[in-house]
Amino acid sequence: MDVLAGSIDVRDLLSAPDLDDPSTPLSAPDLRLLIDRLHLRSVHIQRAALQYALSHRRDLAAALSRSSRAAASSASAASALSAALSALSSHPPLDAEIRSLARDILSAREELAERREALGVVAAVSALHARLRAAREGIRAGRVVEAAEAVRDLKCCLSSVCEEGGGSGGSEGEPAVFGFLRKEWTDCFDELQAVLVKIVDNSVKFEPEKGRVIVSSKLAGGEGIGVELDVALRAMEIVDVLDYGMAKIADLMIKHVMVPAISNSSVVVSVEVLNQEAVEKPEAILNVVPSLESQDYQDGSALYSRLIEIIKFICKFICLENRSFVHCFGKLTWSRISNLIITHFLSKAVPDVASKLIDFEDIIRCTIEFETKLKDMIFISTDAKEEKLSQFVHDVEVHFASRKRSEILAKARNILVQYDYPDRPITEEGLMQVSSAVGYSSEYVADLLFQPEKCYISKSATQLMKLVHETLKDACLSSTRVAKEFYHAARDALLLYKAIVPVKLGKQLDSVSQVAINVYNDFLYLSQEILGLAFESRKLMDPTTYAGFPMASGVRPGVGRFLNFRWRAALDLAGGSDGERCATRGGEGSEESGVSMASGVWLQGAEESEVSMTSGVWLQGASDRERPKCQW
Repeated sequence: MDVLAGSIDVRDLLSAPDLDDPSTPLSAPDLRLLIDRLHLRSVHIQRAALQYALSHRRDLAAALSRSSRAAASSASAASALSAALSALSSHPPLDAEIRSLARDILSAREELAERREALGVVAAVSALHARLRAAREGIRAGRVVEAAEAVRDLKCCLSSVCEEGGGSGGSEGEPAVFGFLRKEWTDCFDELQAVLVKIVDNSVKFEPEKGRVIVSSKLAGGEGIGVELDVALRAMEIVDVLDYGMAKIADLMIKHVMVPAISNSSVVVSVEVLNQEAVEKPEAILNVVPSLESQDYQDGSALYSRLIEIIKFICKFICLENRSFVHCFGKLTWSRISNLIITHFLSKAVPDVASKLIDFEDIIRCTIEFETKLKDMIFISTDAKEEKLSQFVHDVEVHFASRKRSEILAKARNILVQYDYPDRPITEEGLMQVSSAVGYSSEYVADLLFQPEKCYISKSATQLMKLVHETLKDACLSSTRVAKEFYHAARDALLLYKAIVPVKLGKQLDSVSQVAINVYNDFLYLSQEILGLAFESRKLMDPTTYAGFPMASGVRPGVGRFLNFRWRAALDLAGGSDGERCATRGGEGSEESGVSMASGVWLQGAEESEVSMTSGVWLQGASDRERPKCQW
């Protein structure tokens, strides 16, 4: 077939040399020659094609057969398609039947999937129930650790199964089987917890009448099977009820062991270790019994060594030297132990005198060593919040000052409640005798700071001011924190006068009487003394400490306001020429210049006015026109 592949060039069939010129015409002989040669070439091509067909007959026959079959298939498909189209066109509900059939198939598949899931849930529920039953059997057989692990794992499994089944922990509409499983698990957990608590309680027995704590290593459990104490504690830890299981033991240990050991100094602590291989015999006995010899705590070393011995017994025989058990027991008891130590020892050891604070250093050292040993034993954590004893002893100055403050206020209250004033009436003759201090007790006569005269005052005012002077003197010799407490004590003691005396003598103060005059003199005396305290204490007190103690500005204005109010009320009741004259003169200019009168004296500093009067001495203030001329 190569002869068919190429093209025929006419110029090759002619012999004329000038065929390349397209304008040259062909002659008749050339045309005949061309026709003959083309005929010969076509004959040659026909022969070649026939020869090729004969040589490839089988191939050509197969190709023709395949084309015939393809044509037949296409005709059959066209016929089937035509029949289907005709069927659809002739029966319109057929497509609806197809869609319905498809929906049925889909719903059947979904139902099958749901049944498979339900079957899986049923299998899971059955397996969980079997595990719960096995856990209960393990509890009764004494395999508490395995039972505890099963209970812990079943809790997670129940949560996952309930979530897969559509339940949400007791929600409405959930399958009842989930509630049944939860109830079964809760009953199993309660049964395990009760068995473990009973084992622990039976392992540690208290005999308070004999002062003994008996710890057994192994005892009979359910159905006579022995359960060791450490096994029960490990099972509690697995199900996270260690705090609950040890709570009762911790309470009894505090009540029957720690309280006697801390509150009673004449107590002896001893540990007796018995045969540890015996099953039914106790392992160890802790004895806390009274002693005839009373031990003084002094620096606390005797108390702390006694407590260390008790805690070592707890760590070794109850907690079995397990770090988590020891830490749990310490967490349950340390807060109460520290409070007992503070109440019965540290608070009582706080010195009553500032000079003895240096002796408290030994207690501080022993206390810090005690807490360090407890940290090494993992009984308390390294958190600073656990260092309650160290924090208390480091603040001993504050505790000392707080105690002194309470004592000072108690003394001040007793002085004021037993208010004592001179029963002799104040007359001109009496005033002259007061000035010469003849025939009168010094307890009822006082010198005014800003006036060279004397006046009657109550014995309570003298004692109160003496107490305030002593308190501020101690404040000047103390540190800043202690001085602050002393200052507050002195301030509150003075405020107690204003709080107690007017209430106690309310009826007498509403009239012009001997008591009202004495109270007025007390307020006058106290007001001047308070003002003097600012200058007196400033010389002795550290400048930085004094800056925070505004004694005069904090107390004296209140005293001045009460004094002015009561005295003006007395003037209004008294009337008379002298009272009216003094009140009138005192009132002159007071409204104009903001001046308030008390005993005909002017002094700057009252809170309600720019200038107020006390004691007849001019410190700052009003002009000569505003000064009253009368004196009381």
